[in-house]
Amino acid sequence: MTEKANIIVIGTGGTIAGQGKAAINTSAYLCSVLGIDEILRTIPHASALANLRAEQLLQTGSENFNNEHLLAIGRRVSRLLAQDDVDGVVITHGTDTIEETAYFLHLTLKSAKPVVVVGSMRPPSAMSSDAALNLYDAIAVAAHPSSRGIGTLVVANDEIHTARDVVKSNSVKLEAFRSPYGALGHVIEGQPRYYRRPWRAHTLDTPWSIDTLGALPKVDIVYAYGALAPDAVNAIASRARGLIYVGTGNGNVAEHLIEPLRDAARRGVHVVRASRTGNGIVLRNGAQPDDEYGWLTVEDQIPPKARILLTLALTQADDMQALQVAFERY
Repeated sequence: MTEKANIIVIGTGGTIAGQGKAAINTSAYLCSVLGIDEILRTIPHASALANLRAEQLLQTGSENFNNEHLLAIGRRVSRLLAQDDVDGVVITHGTDTIEETAYFLHLTLKSAKPVVVVGSMRPPSAMSSDAALNLYDAIAVAAHPSSRGIGTLVVANDEIHTARDVVKSNSVKLEAFRSPYGALGHVIEGQPRYYRRPWRAHTLDTPWSIDTLGALPKVDIVYAYGALAPDAVNAIASRARGLIYVGTGNGNVAEHLIEPLRDAARRGVHVVRASRTGNGIVLRNGAQPDDEYGWLTVEDQIPPKARILLTLALTQADDMQALQVAFERY
C-alpha cells in the first residue's frame, strides 16, 4: 500500500471561508469568517487522499493583500516545504487576487514540492457551492507525485492551471478561471490528469528566492482611457520605480501621454507597456518605438502579473535589457 502524502493546508480567508445568510446567497455573503479547520470538516473524505495538517495564517479577503502579505505567505510556505515531513502545501485564498499570489510563489519558492492555491466562487453555505470540491481537488493535486516540479498551481472548477497563465475572467461564474493556452490538466474523481507542462522558467530556475527577499520596490499600474490626463500619469509615476502602463490594443499610448511617460523613463522609472485587452502579446517596437523611448513591454503577461514580475526583477537588475529579458523568460 502506498504511503499517503503529508499535506499542509494553510487558510488565508476569502470566499472559500465565507458564509451567507441563506443557501441562495451565492454572491452576497460575509467573506473570511470560517476558519480553515471548519472548512476542512466539510470534506472528511479528503483524509483518504493525504495526511492533513491545517494552520490559519491570515483571515481576510485577497483584495486586501499587498506586498507584505505576499512575503508573509511565501516565507511561511518556504519554511514548510523545507521540512522533510511535508510533501506539499495547499493554500486557501480569495479568488480576487489568487493569480497574483500564485505567480509570486511560482517565481520565488525554491522547491519542487507541489504548492496549490485554491479558492471558490461561492461560499460553502451556498447551493451548488464549489468550495468543497475545489478544496478536495486541490488536496488531490498536491498529494499526487505527478504534480512535483511544475511550479505553483491553481485548481478551480475541475481544472489545473499553471500560476503563470491563469486569470480570473468573470466576477460570479463558477468557470471564472482560464488560461490563454489552456489548463495543464483536469481533476477527475480525485485523480489529476496532466496534458502539458509549463514552458516558462519557474521556482528552482528563477533568480529570486523568497528566503532572501527583503522589502519590495514600488511598482504601480496606470490604466489607459480616453480622458486620462498627463497629471494623473505624472502623479503615479513620481512615487514608483516601475510603472505598468495598460494601454489600448497592442499597448497603444495616446499622443498626449507619450511625453509624460518618456519623462518618467528619463527620471529612471521603468515604464512597461501592457494591454487592457486581457489577452495577446504586446509587440516590442510595434505600436511605439520602445527602444527610442526607453520603454519595456510585457510580452504576453497581464498587467497585475507584470507588476509582480517587474517588482521581483527590480530587486536584482536596473538596466532595460535585463528587465526586458525577464518578461521574455518568465
